[in-house]
Amino acid sequence: MLSGQMPILILKEGTQREQGKNAQKSNIEAAKAIADAIRTTLGPKGMDKMLVDSIGDIVISNDGATVLKEMDVDHPTAKMIVEVAKAQDVSVGDGTTSAVVLAGEFLKQAESLLDQGVHSTVITNGYRLAMNEVKKYLEQLAISAKDDKSLMKVAETALSGKNADFSNEMLAELVVKAVDLVAEERSGKFTVDASNIKVDKKNGGSTSDTQLINGLVIDKERVHPKMPSVVKNAKIALVDSALEIKKTEIEAKVQITDPSRIHDFLDQESETFKEMVEKVKKSKANVLMSQKGIDDLAQHYLAKEGIYAVRRVKKSDMEKLAKATGAKIVTNLDDLTEKALGKADQVEERKIGDDRMTFVTGCANPKAVSILIRGSTEHVVSEIERSLNDAIRVVAITKEDSKVLPGGGAIEAELAMKVRSFANKVGGREQLAIEAFARALEVIPRTLAENAGMDPINTLIQLKSEHEKGNKNYGIDVLENKVSDSIKRGVYDPLRVKQHAFEGALEVATMILRIDDVIASKKTSGGESPGGAPGGMGGMGGMPPY
Repeated sequence: MLSGQMPILILKEGTQREQGKNAQKSNIEAAKAIADAIRTTLGPKGMDKMLVDSIGDIVISNDGATVLKEMDVDHPTAKMIVEVAKAQDVSVGDGTTSAVVLAGEFLKQAESLLDQGVHSTVITNGYRLAMNEVKKYLEQLAISAKDDKSLMKVAETALSGKNADFSNEMLAELVVKAVDLVAEERSGKFTVDASNIKVDKKNGGSTSDTQLINGLVIDKERVHPKMPSVVKNAKIALVDSALEIKKTEIEAKVQITDPSRIHDFLDQESETFKEMVEKVKKSKANVLMSQKGIDDLAQHYLAKEGIYAVRRVKKSDMEKLAKATGAKIVTNLDDLTEKALGKADQVEERKIGDDRMTFVTGCANPKAVSILIRGSTEHVVSEIERSLNDAIRVVAITKEDSKVLPGGGAIEAELAMKVRSFANKVGGREQLAIEAFARALEVIPRTLAENAGMDPINTLIQLKSEHEKGNKNYGIDVLENKVSDSIKRGVYDPLRVKQHAFEGALEVATMILRIDDVIASKKTSGGESPGGAPGGMGGMGGMPPY
């Protein structure tokens, strides 16, 4: 600056700025803090987290996406890591914890290289070269999995370590059956829309009471007690309109001067509802599902005709009912014909816990089905619901791709060995980054061993030794506390889940490494600016002091 020259201010007063190595350190520390927070949840022996929100509601889970969603994360870089878990959960439904732990480890390994003077661009280039090799090897190492036995193993692996652990086999069987029912074959390949499997939950009973419904469960009861509680050979009408007299759009007033006209007015109203019910009866429907309301008078006439009716059914449930029963959703009762009706062996009202629900069962070729979860408490059924949703997604993916990889850290150990071998061919400073990538991959088997109470160093040495002998499917058996063949033990991970986890973790890690300047505006209310506290997480959703 020239003598006497005034400094030029380009940022607002109160703006905080971190540059160069300080910015990189702060960002890496934040990412590592998030990864360390959920690292203990990884694997079948992973621990659970209890998350308490500001109003005292409790969530107990070891699902990475759920834990991170409930945490009140404040640091901007930590939020980027949370986004990886969300993207993994939305895309493939599982592998969220692995993706976050890997992202944290990629950055941890990069940190030591930065301290040695290796530029972040060199590190990201080396990481990308390593990732290209990983993609190539993943396809080579994938194993074909087309039968239901393989799908069962995929489901059991996804369910292991969850609160449903003791009912794994039974739940896995329900998941595979459900996926098989909704799968559609096109040009020799299967496509599965996991949203066609409706998961409902009710407290009470035990996990073993969980059942697959060859149709749908609607969390609604019949609208009138005099309607039949069971309808055999059901012909189902799905109506997206109200069986009510519409109010006028502008405020109107009906004035009756002659008392005898009151009866005429009421008779006219009654006649309108009779006509509506007559249209339903004419279509030969004996079950009516309405997305809108049903007037009390219409309920009375429907009950007289022996028609089972349910009102205010959710739009998503109406769409699933159409797929399950083959019915068409009509928006006007005039369009309701016999051709528009769906079919089911039985529609009945059952009491589940304290509530009454409608079961539509025995659909001939259902393209939408239900799983009704039972459990002793709300926390148990909620965790089983999360576990089942993960299992449904991974089984659906495996049904589509027919490719799996050995689990238990086997694939990461094999890839680490392959990437190290590739590093020797590359040379230069990129070689250091590729070797760091290989070390980062080993965080998965090391964490599985730690969470199972095994010695992580000895276990990793044994695992490396087996892979060097050519035993590429060897992973960590956390139940027997030893290293063994994951494929023989039936520990399978879908190929697509692993691909997405590796790619997502690397993308966010390289993005964070390329940041060398953090400019944080002053917050409007109290508290430090987002970039102000290295590795900070702004609290965990209003956790109360203990």
